Amino acid sequence: MKKNKNPEDGAGWKNDRSKELYGIDNWGSGYFDINRKGNLSVKPDKSKHEVEILQVIKDLIKNRIKPPVLLRFPQILESRISELYDSFGRSIDEFQYHGTYKGVFPLKVNQRKDVVEEIVRVGRKYNYGLEAGSKPELIESLFFKLSPESLLVCNGYKDKHYIKTALQATHFRKNIILVIDQLNEVHDIIKQSKKLSVNPCLGIRIRLYSRGSGKWVESGGEAAKFGLTTGELLGAIDELKASGMIKNLKMLHFHIGSQITEIRRIQNAVKEASRIYAEVKKLAPGLEYFNIGGGLGIDYDGSRTSSDASANYAMQEYANNVVFTLKEICDQEGIDHPTIVSESGRAVAVFHSMLITNLVYEKSIVHNGDFEVTEDEPNVIRKFHDCFIEITVKNYREYYHDSLEYKEELINMFNLGQLDLTEKAKGEALFFSICQKIHRFIIQTRDESEEFDYVRKLMSKRYIGNFSLFQSMPDFWAIGQLFPIVPIQRLNHRPECMGTILDMTCDSDGEIDRFTDVRDMKDMLELHLLDGHPYYVAVLLLGAYQDAIGDLHNLFGAVHEAHVVVKDEDEWVIKKIIKGDSVSSVLKMQNFNRTSLVKSFESSIEKAVDEKDLSPQSAKSILNNIKKEINDYTYLDF
Repeated sequence: MKKNKNPEDGAGWKNDRSKELYGIDNWGSGYFDINRKGNLSVKPDKSKHEVEILQVIKDLIKNRIKPPVLLRFPQILESRISELYDSFGRSIDEFQYHGTYKGVFPLKVNQRKDVVEEIVRVGRKYNYGLEAGSKPELIESLFFKLSPESLLVCNGYKDKHYIKTALQATHFRKNIILVIDQLNEVHDIIKQSKKLSVNPCLGIRIRLYSRGSGKWVESGGEAAKFGLTTGELLGAIDELKASGMIKNLKMLHFHIGSQITEIRRIQNAVKEASRIYAEVKKLAPGLEYFNIGGGLGIDYDGSRTSSDASANYAMQEYANNVVFTLKEICDQEGIDHPTIVSESGRAVAVFHSMLITNLVYEKSIVHNGDFEVTEDEPNVIRKFHDCFIEITVKNYREYYHDSLEYKEELINMFNLGQLDLTEKAKGEALFFSICQKIHRFIIQTRDESEEFDYVRKLMSKRYIGNFSLFQSMPDFWAIGQLFPIVPIQRLNHRPECMGTILDMTCDSDGEIDRFTDVRDMKDMLELHLLDGHPYYVAVLLLGAYQDAIGDLHNLFGAVHEAHVVVKDEDEWVIKKIIKGDSVSSVLKMQNFNRTSLVKSFESSIEKAVDEKDLSPQSAKSILNNIKKEINDYTYLDF
């Protein structure tokens, strides 16, 4: 765990200091900056066109849309798709690869209609397609009008109904590829294809020995959940040959896991899969697509390493390795270069959205009280007091150890009944005052030794944010995924303290206590003191997976959304506002009907009026307030 450098250290403070402190240039990929006012800004096309986030929030508040709010920047989606195609295009040109590249967006990454609609719209000129991993995702994908040359790849476990729907869709949707993920799917596909008189494009997902790296390393390898073994692959090919459908086999697919952190793992997987492709091509001459799956990593912490929150390569290096390795094997085997397909959903979607929440309170662990120490105090209190008086920058380490012993003595004496509550409180106040002095000394001496971690923690603050961690950033809680967090204002001022961020849920797990850092992971974030004015922080890189898997802990629902686009250098607009869940909408998800809720309240209130516990005027006021609250936002109004 990284020792947090105290923000008071050093003289002067400018935007560049904040950019370095929060690592904006390292993980931001050119999309984020700090403007001349010291406020966080977004550059959707990485140009001089920028959007000041604080001003967006102020405009939303004028329209009665208060934080927490999710900001989406649709133009970033287009930028990412363009960068993906450009990267593979450069690699294809550089290595004289004779095939082409086609991308597909996996719906599991973000199924929101507005997001996918934008991806399809801007991806049309690139022939960018979609990937469905379930029956509902297949139905969703059929809603969107892809370009005629775009692929629609059907993955995942399939029953007869999924297979039938995909096969029927080939009558009106071109370039659907039905991928065989399990051997038992082959028989159903053959049987229903003949029954429906369709001639589908098929793919086979193979299970490689090669594995990925990072949190999803178990997704690959010989024990992977999906894919056919070598023996099953040959069995599937035999069945297709026997049915006269071997000509329908068009794609070989593999996937070794999401967020692959090491480039060499990608090299190994492509090399192994290329050899298999070459062998299968000899058995199935119609094979033309080499689908490398997903896994293109995102550098969440800006370290450019193989840590779980990073990746030790960039998009161009990824493309170079895929194209070069595949070409080399194909040339050795004497086969045509296939069309490369990738399902890099995280890389496309992750940058386009951020959560903005207001930090409404700050809590300190240390609460000093006024105290006066007399000669009649118990010995432990006098020892505390002497320590407090005599501690200096030259002896603070020794006196710190003494104070820890006194603290244990204090607790033991109280538990044995030898101290009363007032004396216990006085001892605690003295101990905290000693720690405050020590904290000043370790800052002064730049002492980062681990023995003072407890003091640093005591001196930190806990900020309470108006959001639900479980709804807006569930991967942080579920798998320890780190997300960059940055204040959106006052970035031209030195942050005064360190702290963690608590959410509004009644759950002790609802705390952000791990933060990104280039060299390590921080257990506290540099923040400013609350001064009575609204103070907002942005949680960034939320565009992949978080929308789909957020839950309703404490019935905090989906947050408001605003879609923001830039028009020119000095102009941006809020293109769309989508209101977040109301109390009634989240209760409806739990099978509560709004009408019956209101009737229940009316019945209880009428009974109270009949029994003279409420006046008719008070009853009317209470009922009107409840009706209003039922329709209100699930989050708090500060």
